[in-house]
Amino acid sequence: MQQKIHQGRNIKRFREMLGIKQEMLAHELGEDWSQKKISLLEQREIIEEDILKQVSEILRIPVEAIQNFDEEQAVNVISNTFNKEAFIGNSGAIFNIDPIEKLIQLHEEKIALYERMLKEKDEMMARLERLIK
Repeated sequence: MQQKIHQGRNIKRFREMLGIKQEMLAHELGEDWSQKKISLLEQREIIEEDILKQVSEILRIPVEAIQNFDEEQAVNVISNTFNKEAFIGNSGAIFNIDPIEKLIQLHEEKIALYERMLKEKDEMMARLERLIK
């Protein structure tokens, strides 16, 4: 028996993972939207294609991610992949991780995150300036 994908719940999951509040999503969708309307949207199992496209553009994720993400399948994959036996054959790979390289990688990710945050701040400031004018 195939379980249906709950698109509204998926929007909520992705929105929360990205740290975006319902009010902000409503603001980005336009004047017709409110926090309450987003809450109701997130309760709907199926969402119209045009709304899915708008939300996916705002969240910067593919429409297909909202349409196809199945939490139960994801949990099954994770639980079947990451168990005690999963590391027995790969135990040598764990020790091949260079802590300095990992530290450099984390630092680069932090810089990229900072740059994205600054860009979003600049975009938000430009939007606010347009609203003020």
